[in-house]
Amino acid sequence: MECSTMSSVAGNDASNTGAPDIDLTAPELYINRELSHLNFHRRVLALAKDEQLPLLERLRFLLIFDRNIDEFFEIRVAGLMKKVAYHQGRPGPDGLGAGELLNHISVLAHELVEEQYRTLNEELLPALRQQNVSFLRRREWTPEQSEWVKRYFMDQVAPVMSSIGLDPAHPFPRLANKTLNFIVSLEGRDAFGYKRGLAIVPAPRSLPRLIEFPASVSSGGHDFVFLSAIIHAHAEELFPGLEVKGCYQFRVTRDADLYLDEEVVEDLALALKGELQTRHFGHEVRLEVADNCPQALVDFLLKQFNLGEQSLYRVAGMVNMSRMMQVTDLELSHLSYPLFSPGIPRLLKVVDMFSTIRQRDVLLYHPFNSFRPIVELLRQAARDPNVLAIKQTLYRTGAESEVTRILVEAAQNGKEVTAVVELRARFDEQNNIDDATALQKAGAIVAYGIVGYKTHAKMSLVVRREGGHLQRYLHLGTGNYHPGNARIYTDFSLLTCHPGLGQDAHVVFQQLTGMGHARKLLHFLHAPFNLHSGLMAFIHDEIEHAQRGEVAKIMIKVNGLTDPSLIQALYRAAQAGVDVELLVRGVCCLKPGVPGVSDRIRVRSIVGRFLEHARVYYFYAGGTEQLYLSSADGMERNLFNRVEIAFPILDFDLKHRVIEEAFSMALADNVDAWDLQTSLFSCFLVFLFSSCASAFVSSCAMAQDDTACNSL
Repeated sequence: MECSTMSSVAGNDASNTGAPDIDLTAPELYINRELSHLNFHRRVLALAKDEQLPLLERLRFLLIFDRNIDEFFEIRVAGLMKKVAYHQGRPGPDGLGAGELLNHISVLAHELVEEQYRTLNEELLPALRQQNVSFLRRREWTPEQSEWVKRYFMDQVAPVMSSIGLDPAHPFPRLANKTLNFIVSLEGRDAFGYKRGLAIVPAPRSLPRLIEFPASVSSGGHDFVFLSAIIHAHAEELFPGLEVKGCYQFRVTRDADLYLDEEVVEDLALALKGELQTRHFGHEVRLEVADNCPQALVDFLLKQFNLGEQSLYRVAGMVNMSRMMQVTDLELSHLSYPLFSPGIPRLLKVVDMFSTIRQRDVLLYHPFNSFRPIVELLRQAARDPNVLAIKQTLYRTGAESEVTRILVEAAQNGKEVTAVVELRARFDEQNNIDDATALQKAGAIVAYGIVGYKTHAKMSLVVRREGGHLQRYLHLGTGNYHPGNARIYTDFSLLTCHPGLGQDAHVVFQQLTGMGHARKLLHFLHAPFNLHSGLMAFIHDEIEHAQRGEVAKIMIKVNGLTDPSLIQALYRAAQAGVDVELLVRGVCCLKPGVPGVSDRIRVRSIVGRFLEHARVYYFYAGGTEQLYLSSADGMERNLFNRVEIAFPILDFDLKHRVIEEAFSMALADNVDAWDLQTSLFSCFLVFLFSSCASAFVSSCAMAQDDTACNSL
């Protein structure tokens, strides 16, 4: 695939497709990225409302939504607020500037958060109580429970708490990101004779936010009490001699992104460690307070955090809802999904992984197929005397990673172990620093990738001596080397010893650890070099097939689609007569169904038990059916600012298995599928239910005016 082909499709020449002269850069043809992101979270919230799902799974989806919204504010809203503060940033393809976009986000986010708490309080908590899972309020405590709470407070809570009375000697404290805190209004004079008015009480981060009553004082089921309720009940114990007039929980969300100038730091790991210490204290972006908190106290908090009403969220419940996640792990099988055990293909139930892979390529579709064969390949490589080297990319592996332990063992066994550890994998930085340190101590060669480019490609390369020559064995994947994620994310893995694929992986590892010009690859498409241009060339080829009256089809499955040039190429393809099927789990900036532009494009999102994570690119290609699996989404960051690979499935049977599993079943789904529907006058989502395939219509926010759409 030559980069020069990009120029033939990168422009906006309608004569290339025979389409009418439509400006494909017009803002009304694009959905705003951030608002589309929020509408993905809306789809997750809809699962919490779906009465067909098991009750604890509905609660789990509600808490996943809560975590998603937290991260949205920590990263996306924080970035927009910074742009407004410094008068930076140009409008995106949809034409919305940062300030205007923040207004739209506030409206939609407030609506979603209100629905989140309504779902919890009016649907899930009553339904759970019917199943003997209760969250008891103070007024519901029996005398025995009240006595137990008092002892728990005195023994476990009070000794580690610090209350801060506000006065010139005790300024407003620096509160960490997303921590539970209380603002307390007081009346009276303290031991020094000073009149007290307000105090701040941070809840210790070491304490659980949700405590289960012991069986001795329980009603017979699972009875829980919130830490906030325990502190409320005994707040006066923290202020002896003073009268507590009110105690209200609140939480501040801060910018949690990390900012490093990699070109000036001498040691990325050392600099990142220092930056991690400040993550909890970035600038404020959101204030959550109990809905019964008096306005005067709310105004006081907003002033302290330099936030406006737009950033205020009054909530009808605990401000750190995600801490309820422990409840979803209760062993109540009738309230949870049926147990699911990933399978292992019969050909992999052997002792020797190398002989199996030599026979033929092996495709795994997680979590339906187990991740264990990948771990077992690395384990055998670490212990095989004929294995000379193991090269590995690590993006997310989790704490105490089994993959890392195996690589450490391999290095200790004298193998040449090279690990490219991406330290900047958001919210996994500390785990990755720990992995890199452990590997270095074992004698492995550790690199942190390329300055300015995150290493997101997923590759394992094993070099083995066989019969006088060296043989390369590969694992290539669309997901991470995290066995836990492999049980809940849908991803593809390819095990192969194909010489051309092995050579390409060798070249990519050389680029990641050494220096030199980019080399031509035999099979891979490789970001930031030719992945974008390769995809554009495939799209252009489909356009030419359509113009000749031949069958032309494109199918793409990704987590996000935001790159304007890729979207414009798909618009041109649709104008030329190419059928385009898009499966976009999350953010989608392409607007389907626009007459004369995208009426041949369908966009679907699958949201269900497993997180759709695989990236697949399919082109009919005159019947040859070119299909690539990838670590890259259709987003600018993946195509231009990361090290990514897309690798072909060369085996005919495996190729058609991917088509069936990634596309055919998803496009026929009438249970977990959402269709993105747009028109000049309305925008809505249709949720297809399994029992009657009836439609549930969910409203969505308007982006620029009453005719613009922003949802998927």
